[in-house]
Amino acid sequence: MSNSPNQMSVNLDSCVAELRQQFPAAAVMTGDDIPQRNLQDTSYLPAVRPLAVVRPDSPEGVAEAMRICTAHGVAVVPQGGLTGLAGGGHPVEGAVMISLERFSGIEELDADAATITVRAGTPLEVIQRAADEAGFFIALDLGARGSCQIGGNLSTNAGGNRVIRYGMAKEMVLGLEYVLPDGTLVTGLNKMLKNNAGYDLKQLFLGSEGTLGIITRAVLRLHPRPGCTHAALCGVESYEDVVRLLGAARRGLGPMLSAFEVMWPDYWHAATVTVKGIRAPIEGAHGFYVLVEMQGLDEVVDGDRFMAWIEQAFEDGIIADAAVSQSMADVASFWRTRDAAAEFGTVLGPHCAFDIGLPVRSMDAFADACRARLAAEIPNSLSVYYGHIGDGNLHIVALSMGAPVQPGTAISDIVYATVREFGGTISAEHGIGLLKKPYLHYTRTRQELALMRRLKRALDPGNLLNPGKVVDLVESESQ
Repeated sequence: MSNSPNQMSVNLDSCVAELRQQFPAAAVMTGDDIPQRNLQDTSYLPAVRPLAVVRPDSPEGVAEAMRICTAHGVAVVPQGGLTGLAGGGHPVEGAVMISLERFSGIEELDADAATITVRAGTPLEVIQRAADEAGFFIALDLGARGSCQIGGNLSTNAGGNRVIRYGMAKEMVLGLEYVLPDGTLVTGLNKMLKNNAGYDLKQLFLGSEGTLGIITRAVLRLHPRPGCTHAALCGVESYEDVVRLLGAARRGLGPMLSAFEVMWPDYWHAATVTVKGIRAPIEGAHGFYVLVEMQGLDEVVDGDRFMAWIEQAFEDGIIADAAVSQSMADVASFWRTRDAAAEFGTVLGPHCAFDIGLPVRSMDAFADACRARLAAEIPNSLSVYYGHIGDGNLHIVALSMGAPVQPGTAISDIVYATVREFGGTISAEHGIGLLKKPYLHYTRTRQELALMRRLKRALDPGNLLNPGKVVDLVESESQ
């Protein structure tokens, strides 16, 4: 079986005609009417103009659009906020894009159950704001919060800044509604924390990147809004001290530890020197820079606990220097050093970005090996390292400085081969999509890939839903 939908007689014109018959004119766009944003899910892939973009405003509308496309043998690619980095929502030529942007909003916030029911097209920031106004907290947070949509966050099982405390996106999902490739709408909007009745079906769709179904609504778990937030930007002299500091934070702060971000010196220079407007909170050169954040419930009690922990780390010789927040403005200022990576496209130019997972103890050795291999094989190589080290997630930005076209494949081959050697994963939180698919067998066994293909065939025998993404239906020679 190939990756292109070829099980049925494809009639593109009749498919579009039926879609226009079933949906308002504004909900179906074709040709030059398709917005530029729908042509590309990542700048690393060339733009593709799909057959049409359909924008339903209800779960039933998503199901109807899927049913029509399946009946005509036309492939469908679901799209969310289009902030992905792996090409999971990238258009496929001759396919219909189903965008959830018109199906947005909060349907219910249940304070007694501590849940919020949301539509898939709702921006993450809107959900965060609604929870905050009601005295609650949404654990998921990432840089694209203002434009990413919760359906896309869940379909990629997004990670973000606070996984060390709250877990990945799937950890906050209690109930889910989704549309299957044949157009069946399955509603399982469970609000109970304990519900062990049969298979946990929602897990099939959380992280499947829209290849098994299209998420339409979700019930998310809420947490109490933090009563205080404290942070410290620390300079330490060795990676051994980074690991010691992480252990001390886990012991001393316990479940209040909400973030543990580590920046290597190459990243620190790019963030605080190359990026304009970012002030370094601490002076001098250090081996590593660590942002530690704690979210507590009581300002007096938990604030004192945080200060006592910092003082103990100094006494134990783990921290060489540190800036400790005195206000939320300070916390935001510390985070700007970590979020400066969003500006690298402007100050460094075109580059390759990587999101990998490794055992914490191996990260510095990996960075040394990867940096050396890139320097040896890529002309004028620059690579910088940073990430959510507390949860085993390392980010890399790599490029050939001054190159008119980045040698993306050569850089990826080096990075992912090194990840494979160190026993890591090629994707910690950004999914597989198109860009990482050639390397998936570095991380997954032949048996795991075979099971993925079996699930895909069972739910989507015509290979019509997001075809070609994540895993091929036919086993390749490399696997």
